[in-house]
Amino acid sequence: MIISDNNCIDHKGGENMEVLEMSKEEIMKNAMDEFMGIQEYMLLARKENASETYAKLKDRYLALKVLLNSLGVNITDIDKIKE
Repeated sequence: MIISDNNCIDHKGGENMEVLEMSKEEIMKNAMDEFMGIQEYMLLARKENASETYAKLKDRYLALKVLLNSLGVNITDIDKIKE
């Protein structure tokens, strides 16, 4: 859920606020795009022996993997990391 303030100058919470909801398809597309990008960075971090960077990226990778699985996306063929 994204909350947008139309006019953010001196407004109290709740005034002129609108809620924009994302469809399941939009969430899936965004998560897939991020999943693919995170994998590329993980491969680079592994190649450069950047273990701290890799560990941080792995946290996000696992969170995205859980999200995509919960949405019913089979990531077996696109998962380059396999962790």
